[in-house]
Parts: sequence; structure tokens; C-alpha cells
Amino acid sequence: MSGGTRGAADPRRLLLAVCGAFALLSLALVPLGLPLGWDELVYASRYAPHAPATPFSAPRTRGVPLLIAPVAAWSDSVPLLRVWLTLLSSAGLYLGFRPWLRAAPRPSAAVVAAALYGGLWITLFYASAAMPNHYTAMGAVGAVGLFLCSRQSVRTYAGIAAGLALATLMRPNDGAAVGLPLLLAALLVPAWRRRGRVGAVLGGLAVGVLPWAVEAYVRFGGVRERLTEASEVQGDLRPLLSFVHHLTAFDGPLLCRPCTGDGIRPVAAEWWLLLTVLVATGLWATRRDSGTAARARPVGRPVGPARVTLLPRLTLLPRASRLSRLTLLPRVSRLSRFGLLPRVSRLARLGLLPPATAAPPATAVPLGTALALGTALAVALPYLLLVPYAAPRFLLPAHALLAPVAALGLLTLVGWGRTVLPRWAVAGVAVLVLGGHLAVQMLLVQGHTTVQAAARGDWQRIAAALQRHGVGNGPHPGAGTRAPCTLNGNTSVIPLAHTAGCAPGGGPRDPRRPTALVLRRAAPPPWARDWPRETVPGTYAAGWVIHVRPDRGEVVRQPTRTG
Repeated sequence: MSGGTRGAADPRRLLLAVCGAFALLSLALVPLGLPLGWDELVYASRYAPHAPATPFSAPRTRGVPLLIAPVAAWSDSVPLLRVWLTLLSSAGLYLGFRPWLRAAPRPSAAVVAAALYGGLWITLFYASAAMPNHYTAMGAVGAVGLFLCSRQSVRTYAGIAAGLALATLMRPNDGAAVGLPLLLAALLVPAWRRRGRVGAVLGGLAVGVLPWAVEAYVRFGGVRERLTEASEVQGDLRPLLSFVHHLTAFDGPLLCRPCTGDGIRPVAAEWWLLLTVLVATGLWATRRDSGTAARARPVGRPVGPARVTLLPRLTLLPRASRLSRLTLLPRVSRLSRFGLLPRVSRLARLGLLPPATAAPPATAVPLGTALALGTALAVALPYLLLVPYAAPRFLLPAHALLAPVAALGLLTLVGWGRTVLPRWAVAGVAVLVLGGHLAVQMLLVQGHTTVQAAARGDWQRIAAALQRHGVGNGPHPGAGTRAPCTLNGNTSVIPLAHTAGCAPGGGPRDPRRPTALVLRRAAPPPWARDWPRETVPGTYAAGWVIHVRPDRGEVVRQPTRTG
């Protein structure tokens, strides 16, 4: 017993080590001072230190504001917020994959799965970001892992519910995509058909979607109205094929909208090839192991005693099954029913018979693999078939759910390699392949961090240019404005307005006259062609021009905080 406990503790420590390495690597690659991105500004501006408040559109949920509340509610420090989020994301990585120490056929598969998922550039980049996708992924993979555990308890059910609640609170569509396969499995698969599983799934979904549903009625007039508005904001969700866009967007940009003409660098496509090989090998390995176990331990045919012995080394009767076949002696179970012979289990306890080999429990490995793959597909399909744009982070839950199967595939390949190659050769190949993969991911993190730091720095340079014309308060978000102002433009209106301390306009179709226009590579509308203009110098992305309304006497009221 104690030896098993010590052995089981090793994978837990390894998993903790992987999560610690994930946090340190993320902190090393993504600077703590990286300015908040567009979506992050929207979530952080729910709190006074990050004012002014930005519009909270229908697709957004209250999950991320809850995550950042312990810091954002009282401090406007971006580095402090990023440290807090790094700690949260690392803890989420541990809690998400820890159930797989029990659910996976090998505990080491959970450690390898966490390393595969945590080593992706998307996961590393968003580890310190106020974004929902990583937490959705960890809630999903944790819930599926707990669902697959053979021993269910109140704590297990609570974990399933908590994982689904987290995933649904962050992104209701992803939570529903995870919950539906689990609910169907709990209802249709006899080995999983328990009221506790069903209640945990339904309870988790209900808790997660409740804040979204309440807000739908309070702010949008109902669930249907909110869904309709959310579809419009996201470019009209409709049946389409964006599968190729998601494949090519894996190496960036962070948001591919529109995604026409986007490609993927060949070196960055290595993950898709590696993932395909590992998942296919993992699927084959689970099927092979399941078949081997079934042949070694047939189910449904209890093994009878070799001989009925009453005294050591003194055989009094031949096999009971042989006498039964000859109809000279009823089967032991028949004799037991008539009270002529004690039950076999009672004879075994008294040492008069060897214990009968119990029928082995039905293994959950093939079903578990199918459930993990099916849930990953269910999460990915809406993005591949309905959303008219792509972002690498959208598929983080699918990557997380595929990781345990891919980890089994990796362990299988390593085990096979040890049978045909020397250990040093296997280690060399593994270091070459996995080291090359990690090097590519780190280069992608560094590249996107550099681009984002420069692009978000443009917002501050534009805010400084506006301040020279008396608009806004300069690149000091949260400091308030000396005079109300409204900013409009043809791109990035919300982050630009927030950085300058102004209210955002409604985009190019907004009929209102703003205090200033910020345009990139676009001509101003006819009514603004005579406004004073200035090309913003020193920007990372060339072509930014500000147009300031000459008569700014009219006061434009700041929007009240609605969320």
C-alpha cells in the first residue's frame, strides 16, 4: 500500500514541475509590462482603476472580469495583473490535467499531456493575458478527466460540475459543446450511466450559464436577442468552411479577420503534423491495449477450481465442470442453490477451493479515448463551420482535450523505439523532435510578443498626438480627461479611445461628429476633409493620421459604465 502511494506521488510532483516550468517560461518570454490588448482593456475597464469603461458587447461574458477582480478592482498596475494571471493559469494547468493521473491508462500520460499543451506558443503567450480561452480549456479537460475516473464520489461530481461551470462562465458556447457529449455519454453508455454524473454535468452547465442568461434579459431583452446581436458583432455566424483559415492562422496573427490570403510558415505547420501522428498512435495504442486485456482476461466466464480438494494433496473429485458436462454431477452453482454444497465463494474463504477469478471490469480506455476525441471535435466544429474568421486561441480547448491521447501516442512511440534501438538513439530522436518543436513554439511567442508590444505602443503614440491638439489626456489610461471627447476611426477604435481617455464612436457608419478621427490608410469622410490633420510619427504600423474637429465647443457625454 505504501509503495503504491509513493509511486503515485511521483507523477504528481512531475506535473507540478511542468506547471512551474510553464509559468517561468511564460514570464521569460512575455514581458510583464506588455500593454493590455484590445479585449483585455474591455475586461479591465469594468473596474475604476482601468477607466474609462469601454462598451461590453453581446459576445462577451463576465468570466474574465471575475478572474482579474482581485487585482484590477484596486490597482491599475499591468505587471501586477500579469503576475496574478500567470499564477492562475499555472494553477489551472495543474488542476486541469491532474484528473488524468487517474483517468489515463498511464499516470505519466497526464504529465506529458500537460507539457505538450503548455508548450504551445498560444498557451505560453496567453498565460499572463486576461483572456478566457485557457481557462475554458482547463475546465473542459478537467471535467472530462474526472468524468472518466472509475471511482466516482461526491468530490468527483463536484469537480465535474466546477470544471463545466468554469468553461461555461468563460465561454458559454464552449461549455455547451463540452457538456453535451458528456451528458450523452452519461445517458447512453452503461458503464457511465449514473445519476451523479448526469447531475454534475447539468449542474455545472446551469451555474456557468446563469450569469450570461440573467444579463441577456437585463441588457439585451432576452436570450434570443442577445444571440442575434452577438452573431452580428461576430460578422453574422452562418454555415461556412473556415477549416483552412484555422489551420493557416496557427502561427498568427492573433486575430485573422478577414482571413483571405493568409498562409502558414512551413516550420510552424510542424505542430499539425506532430499532433496528427501522436493522436493516431495514441488511438491505436489504446485499442491494442484494450484488445490485449480482453483476450488475457475474458469477461463473463468465471474461472472454476481446478479440483475440489478437501485435504492437501488428496484429490477426491475430478473437475466439477467435467462432471457437469457428463451430467454425473450438477454444476457447483446448482448444488449451491439446492443447499447440497456451500457456495464457491464460501469454500474459497475456508481454503477448500481456490478463489474464482472474477470477471474483469470493462475497461474504459477505448471509450475514454473516444469521449476525449469526440469532445475535442465538438468544441472545434462551431469555429470551423460557423465563425467567419479565425484566431489561434479559439482552438485551445480542442488542443487540451487531444493532449492526453497525443501523450499516450508519444509514450507508445518511445516504448516501441526502446525495443528496436539503443537507449541513446531513442533519447537523441526524442530530443531532436521535441526540442525542435519547443524551439519553434518559443520563436513564435517571441515574434508575437515583439509585434504586439510595438502595435500596442502605437496606441500610446496616437494618444500623445491627440493630446497635443487638446484631445484626451494623453497616453495615461485611467487618469480621466480634462474635457469630454469622442474618438472614431476605421480600425482599433476601442483601444485607441480608451488609451486617450475618450469615448469610442461607432465606427465608420456612425453619423455623429466625433471630437477627432483616427484613420489608417483611409481618406476622411467629406465632412472631415477640412479638419486639421497630423500624421503620427514613429509608429510601428505606418499610415496613422489624426483629424481633429476645429470647433470642439459641443460637449459629448462620456458613456456610463454598463457592465
